Amino acid sequence: MNYKFMRLIVFFDLPMQTDRERKEYARFHKYLVRNGFIMMQKSVYSRLVINNVTSLAVKQRIRNNLPADGVVELLEITENQFSRIEYLVGEEQQLVIDSPDRIIEV
Repeated sequence: MNYKFMRLIVFFDLPMQTDRERKEYARFHKYLVRNGFIMMQKSVYSRLVINNVTSLAVKQRIRNNLPADGVVELLEITENQFSRIEYLVGEEQQLVIDSPDRIIEV
């Protein structure tokens, strides 16, 4: 089977002033983690997907789980483009295995 690996990157900026907003933030954050997203930076998460069909399904599930307030942005790039990321300060994270072996199929 031929796979075209892609990376979905979610950027979000959610308000956290009230208890309700903090609860919504926590719910959305937990949703991303439970669904295979890895934290790149605070409020920036990425996930590897194997093809366009999987990507469309993941994007639709994110739309179905959006918080009431704030900004959530989604970027889809090829795995080849993602592999060219340059770490200008700090080090690449080695704590999480981020390879096709880690794919979570839903």
